Amino acid sequence: MTPIQILFLITAVVSLGAALMVVTTKNMIHAALWLILTLFGVAVFFVLLNAGFLAVAQVVIYIGAIAILMIFAIMMTRNIADLSETQINRNWPWALIIGILFFAGLVSILYFWPGTSSSATPMSPETDPISQLGQALVAPNAYLIPFEVASVLLLAALIGAIYIAWDRKGGQEDL
Repeated sequence: MTPIQILFLITAVVSLGAALMVVTTKNMIHAALWLILTLFGVAVFFVLLNAGFLAVAQVVIYIGAIAILMIFAIMMTRNIADLSETQINRNWPWALIIGILFFAGLVSILYFWPGTSSSATPMSPETDPISQLGQALVAPNAYLIPFEVASVLLLAALIGAIYIAWDRKGGQEDL
């Protein structure tokens, strides 16, 4: 086995174990931390596939933004919900059966897909989809305006979140 294959197997086992812990742990903070480990494992898979852009996007967007936002939401609403009673869904056997069927379907699709046996061809800079995406995002006649509008909307959402979460109990006056 090559070192890449060993790294893949270790990452796969850690990611699957962390994903299992996400859905089985009873502590929400721990579940969010296990989710971060799972998402980091996906980023490692992207690195192993030589998809550096997707790996960085995975870390920045999913781990750096969404998972941390989930942790903040859990911590801010922890005292609101009564978590003393454990709630167990009685339909979990159906969910397990459907999950196994979906997994079997995905494995069969990947097994019979002809793209798994073909070798990848190296890309030239003209056909590299990441460089084409980068050029399209900053080209004035392509997606520059929507890209900038999205960044302004994200900045407004960030400012709104800070304003909502601002602690006014410490002697702060209204603005």
